[in-house]
Amino acid sequence: MESRSVTRLECSDIHDSDGSSSSSHQSLKSTAKWAASLENLLEDPEGVKRFREFLKKEFSEENVLFWLACEDFKKMQDKTQMQEKAKEIYMTFLSSKASSQVNVEGQSRLNEKILEEPHPLMFQKLQDQIFNLMKYDSYSRFLKSDLFLKHKRTEEEEEDSPDAQTAAKRASRIYNT
Repeated sequence: MESRSVTRLECSDIHDSDGSSSSSHQSLKSTAKWAASLENLLEDPEGVKRFREFLKKEFSEENVLFWLACEDFKKMQDKTQMQEKAKEIYMTFLSSKASSQVNVEGQSRLNEKILEEPHPLMFQKLQDQIFNLMKYDSYSRFLKSDLFLKHKRTEEEEEDSPDAQTAAKRASRIYNT
């Protein structure tokens, strides 16, 4: 029996959508964009960071991590890198022994043989299932969560603070009193 060493993705290996660590200072009203759609939330590194924090508390962070890993996978060009990444995704999220297994239909039909000939959309159906699970389940709870509402209040307070006002507004307020 051939023994293969396949690395597993660790949660810390998966970055927010732009690959960088997020800063806590964000343009005002990002929460309004996040509340508009899950797509908007997942396009914003700070939104992904906040959503991951929320999902950690719900013990379902693996869903967004799987979704992000699939997004990264779709952008890959090199066949060897794709094979390695496909194996990592499988071993981390889809295998019966996965460390962060996601709950998707058909995961048993995706066997290791398909990993030898990877293609960018090989995980698409599973990724779509997880997206819909997040969209109709955890995303709606996230929008009602203390974590989201607190961030929204902070944005609103920053918007109302004197620092957020333009010099022209401050000048007109001073001279019109």
